[in-house]
Amino acid sequence: MSVFRFLLVLGMSAAMAAAQNSPKTSTEIQYAVMSPWAEVDVMPLKGISPRITTLAGKKIGIFVNYKRAAKPISLALEKKLKSTFPTSEISFFQSPEWNVSEIETKDKDKFTGWAKGVDTVILLVGD
Repeated sequence: MSVFRFLLVLGMSAAMAAAQNSPKTSTEIQYAVMSPWAEVDVMPLKGISPRITTLAGKKIGIFVNYKRAAKPISLALEKKLKSTFPTSEISFFQSPEWNVSEIETKDKDKFTGWAKGVDTVILLVGD
């Protein structure tokens, strides 16, 4: 909300400055109203995926990044999830590279197939 107020005040200040620099008569003052908003994106907004209510009986995907601690953390997480939700299935996708574009190029088909085969994903960062 404070960003909106800042932009509103900025727009009003610019309009008032423009009005002060324009020629005016003693009875007429003109103001230019400017919008602080950018151009509208033509793509309609799309909401996030609906959240699942439970992990019981679900296919859980664990995305493991390239960091050294990610793999041990993922194994500990798998153990905890299996003890808490024994009917769930867990699968991993391990990112070998730090660069996301590697997944988009080399492993895109593998990643897409993995993502479509799970109900939910836990992103694991090994920091």
